[in-house]
Amino acid sequence: MSASPTIPSLFDPVRLGAIVAPNRVFMAPLTRCRAGEGHVPGPLNAEYYRQRASAGLIVSEATSVSPRGFGYPNTPGIFTPAQAAGWRLVTDAVHAAGGRIALQLWHVGRISHPSFQPHGETPVAPTAVAPRGKVFTGTEMADYVTPRALEPGEIPGVIAEYVHGARLAKEAGFDGVEIHNANGYLLDQFLRDGTNHRTDAYGGSVQNRARLTLEVTEAVAGVWGADRVGIRLSPGGVFNDMRDSNPLETFGHVLRELDRMHLAYAHVTRVTAQDIAHGATSGVGPKELRPYYRGNLVSAGGFDRPQAEQALAEGWADAIAFGVPFLANPDLPERLRRNAPLNTPDEGTFYASGPKGYTDYPALAA
Repeated sequence: MSASPTIPSLFDPVRLGAIVAPNRVFMAPLTRCRAGEGHVPGPLNAEYYRQRASAGLIVSEATSVSPRGFGYPNTPGIFTPAQAAGWRLVTDAVHAAGGRIALQLWHVGRISHPSFQPHGETPVAPTAVAPRGKVFTGTEMADYVTPRALEPGEIPGVIAEYVHGARLAKEAGFDGVEIHNANGYLLDQFLRDGTNHRTDAYGGSVQNRARLTLEVTEAVAGVWGADRVGIRLSPGGVFNDMRDSNPLETFGHVLRELDRMHLAYAHVTRVTAQDIAHGATSGVGPKELRPYYRGNLVSAGGFDRPQAEQALAEGWADAIAFGVPFLANPDLPERLRRNAPLNTPDEGTFYASGPKGYTDYPALAA
């Protein structure tokens, strides 16, 4: 009789393609709005990430690949040499502390405002459908505008922006990249039928709606090698006014196609109670989508330690990404290992400026 498979612990190593993570407590991407002038990271950002280098893998905050890709104040970019040099401060600090870090490549699409766009232009999207809600411009809350639908001839240029960002991320010393295909931003807007009403090769069928996701992933893998590329998906999420008529079919198709690429990992968020309160469909998450993807599956979405261990034991996640707990607890893996108390996050400083609520959370006493 064969031996029973060993159930992995949160504190066991895991291989993600070419990246070996020493534990399965990952740091989720967290927008913090603390980049400097020109969307350039600086020493404060380097210290923030250095403090959290004990994560199995840090996934950086979402980082725009394009001047048109911004929708929040003071978020970083990865399309200029100065931005790459700023990120090099971060990767050097993380590596000196023994950590690993991937850059999340981002374009917000319609979740923007002319005040963020070059020359006050209209934000772009797959279709001219305005999101409900308001955007903080840096000075006021404003209604989202109706975006401009990208012309078919513009789409190769969008893919080229992701490629350029991937190349600069490599120059900046990252260990890999994660493609942000979640939370209602540009690639997610193309993927879901609630926001993609196109009638060309990038709209209509699920195969067409998934086309941009797969083309960007293949192009980025051409820069890094697929074994250093991850992708984030939010199949049940409703953030940024998102919806899809058949998320199991849509995301099942995408994950089947991604499975053939042998990526480092797919990062699939689960539906939380907060999502359901805002109209999300329960039951469409990593557990339901696991049959479509045989590679490493990372999950996120309000996990505590028992829930994380249950996901690993049941086999529908290979690692768990923690967001707010990592924000407030720079030594989160050790705190979870010891079942130690967690610091209380200061929500008023999540998107503020300066070190308060950023680099001043204490670690456990030695």
